[in-house]
Amino acid sequence: MDNKRLYKVAIVGPESTGKSTIVTQLASHFDTISVPEFAREYCKDLNRNYTLEDEINIFYGQLSLEEKMEPLAQNNLLFYDTMVLTVKIWCDHLFGATPESILVDLKKQYYDLYLLMDIDLPWEDDELRDFPNLRAHFMEIWHKELKDRGANYVVVSGLGADRFESARAAVEQFLLENQK
Repeated sequence: MDNKRLYKVAIVGPESTGKSTIVTQLASHFDTISVPEFAREYCKDLNRNYTLEDEINIFYGQLSLEEKMEPLAQNNLLFYDTMVLTVKIWCDHLFGATPESILVDLKKQYYDLYLLMDIDLPWEDDELRDFPNLRAHFMEIWHKELKDRGANYVVVSGLGADRFESARAAVEQFLLENQK
């Protein structure tokens, strides 16, 4: 990667909204890489309900993975299959609050653009997904959290190729605006 600034694009949203699919498509389209969701790997063999300590481990595991992968980005662009704000959302929902250490470290995290995946896709069941009836609730929370952060975000809707085109167009618009 050259010495230009790295643009960080986080793909976020409620469960089963196509984040992993879009992240893979965008990374391929823009000839770069993506940072996978650490929580998926962490939880896949957990065989128990996750705890607050698991959420803390996921938070710092995601940050470590991002730090390791950022130097590998190409074309000054890196896509993130979710990001650590997810941990705050889950902690608040599951445990009633988020540990102060996470809140402090979360404030240090910055992404240039967030693509908030809409809940217009049909739910796809998965052993790691928990709340099919709460997607609208979590969509509201994502809007609130991103607004509270003053985040630059775009809602991405549509099915199939339309969803990818919406995401691609949002990234291209962002890049165009930031080449000045």
